[in-house]
Amino acid sequence: MTARIVPAGDSALVVEFEERIDPAVSGRGAALADAVRSEHIPGVRDVVPTYRSVAIYFDPLGADRPSLVSTLERLAARPLVRESGRRETTEVPVCYGGECGPDLPSVAAFAGLAERDVIEIHASATYQVLMLGFTPGFAYMGLVDARIAAPRLSTPRPRVARGSVGIAKEQTGIYPSETPGGWQLIGRTPLRPFDVSRADPFLFRAGDTVQFVPMSQREFDARDCSR
Repeated sequence: MTARIVPAGDSALVVEFEERIDPAVSGRGAALADAVRSEHIPGVRDVVPTYRSVAIYFDPLGADRPSLVSTLERLAARPLVRESGRRETTEVPVCYGGECGPDLPSVAAFAGLAERDVIEIHASATYQVLMLGFTPGFAYMGLVDARIAAPRLSTPRPRVARGSVGIAKEQTGIYPSETPGGWQLIGRTPLRPFDVSRADPFLFRAGDTVQFVPMSQREFDARDCSR
């Protein structure tokens, strides 16, 4: 998988991979981000992986730019596998349908399947976190089975409840806070993808794997997602 390094102003470099939404591409980006962090390069301030690139932010006065470029070229050229410190799959309980998933009937109609079949398909896959963005803690995950990969709503909702689980074509994700949103909402989880009261506010990182596990409305109510 080829990579190229491009400047982004005087204090950032971007390592770009193939331009497509693909777990293999984003996984390589996540692995490169891990490798860059492990080098503890002087002057590097932040490392941010995306779908198909990694942005490296640095202090232009404290970093040796030619040396940084050389290090990035070396790391990007070698095989990268996220073995060291790899995290276990995160299980996310989800109450599907009803008030928790108002768009489940629409997704079922799109797929030409029963709602229970949509739930089974969505919950049977293991998803990879492709990147984080949009709002703190929002993890874009994929790839969704093509049978249930319904498009975004034509008109976004002005308010989507925290914990809502949605589908937008080949991606699925969890709204970490109440925000506007246009994804097809099929369920809701009591877990908080972003919580400043935790030592690590972020539940997910790029490259993580996620499994959705169906839960009943009673179980969901007992967890009280609104707190």
